[in-house]
Amino acid sequence: MRKLLTLFALPLLALSFSAFAQETPVGTWTTIDDETGKAKSTVEIYETRNGSLAGRVVEVMNSDQGDNPVCKECEGERKDKPIEGMVILWGAKQDGDAWKGGKILDPASGKVYSLKMEPVEGGAKLEVRGFMGFSLLGRTQTWVRQ
Repeated sequence: MRKLLTLFALPLLALSFSAFAQETPVGTWTTIDDETGKAKSTVEIYETRNGSLAGRVVEVMNSDQGDNPVCKECEGERKDKPIEGMVILWGAKQDGDAWKGGKILDPASGKVYSLKMEPVEGGAKLEVRGFMGFSLLGRTQTWVRQ
């Protein structure tokens, strides 16, 4: 009987661990424009050496600049650099169910905003909020896990 119970319990335990693992923003995401509803890019979010999260653009799917867009409005080292491969979010640390305290770059405007990310729908989607000052003053995009 104990073997039979173990046989059924192990797959359930493994399933719960895999579901927990999906509650993190780490992974590959399709970004969805909050104004048009169209897919804009693919972003890979990864954990850095210090334990914070960062994200880089893997592919630009939809750009006003056509193929191989650059960050025309960016300042400093990102100015006129290709958006593909660019790190656009950094410094986010877990705070409960969300990741906060980081920054996110909008390559279209070149502006850098404070960041809050929260997995939703069991980790299948990620609500990404960029804001200035207070979280109420910003915009939210929903990204879809690939």
